[in-house]
Amino acid sequence: MRILRTPEDRFANLPGFPHTPQYVDLGDVRMAYVDEGPRTASPVLLLHGEPTWGYLYRKMIPPLVASGHRVVVPDLVGFGRSDKPESINDYSYAQHVEWVTNWIAALDLRDITVFCQDWGSLIGLRIAAEQPDRFARIVVGNGFLPTAHRPPPAAFRAWRAFARWSPVFPIGRIVDIGTVTKLTAAERAAYDAPFPTSRHKAGARAFPRLVPITEHDVAIPANRAAWAELGEWRKPFLTLFGSKDPILGHADKALQAHVPGAQGQPHDRLNAGHFLQEDHGPELARRMDEFIRATS
Repeated sequence: MRILRTPEDRFANLPGFPHTPQYVDLGDVRMAYVDEGPRTASPVLLLHGEPTWGYLYRKMIPPLVASGHRVVVPDLVGFGRSDKPESINDYSYAQHVEWVTNWIAALDLRDITVFCQDWGSLIGLRIAAEQPDRFARIVVGNGFLPTAHRPPPAAFRAWRAFARWSPVFPIGRIVDIGTVTKLTAAERAAYDAPFPTSRHKAGARAFPRLVPITEHDVAIPANRAAWAELGEWRKPFLTLFGSKDPILGHADKALQAHVPGAQGQPHDRLNAGHFLQEDHGPELARRMDEFIRATS
């Protein structure tokens, strides 16, 4: 496995993101993360998706820390400051789950409240279902756990084709398209920062094609097992979705109907796009804090 590592000077002067990264060696790869707030507090784990990195949570970290929470934000392998395997074939759904599972174990995170969005939910929901003793509650924002029981929307199929075949893959502009509140040039540049060359984008290119959409996909048995476990999940479960998300904006209803812990929770849809952390970061942090306090 050939590994690329983004030069640190690419991350200089990131607007709104002054956090010092920490690292965990997972064997073949090094995974970066931000860890803010009191270490004695229960962790709030924020999992990003495609094609972003921990920078996506810059509007949520300060208010959560100010409310007394420990906030832990990893960069998935292939993104942010984490190592980036150069070949698209080095990425798989199972490998991403393993990387994040091993990272959680290395930090020995327990009593976790997880917020997961996009691929963060494909990974986070799997791990929470497989290791429920480490998790206290779940918040999903524009996410789901695919089990190939229903066809994906046309918007996803178009996105999958674009990620695979487009000669250009402009990360910052992709994020900007997926928001209601438009990004500044500096913010778009911050999303581009981890990817100085096209070779660094193998992980970002890989994610859409790794979503299991047919029952023959190798990830489906594990996902269906996790979905069954979520059908028994009675711990607090909250959905906060963006109403302007063309791909996942209506996936919240299936989660609410399936997960027992979702009953009676203050679910909502916000005026937001796919990257609702950009559109309503402080509001999401406030609602998470309220949710944690109400269910503790």
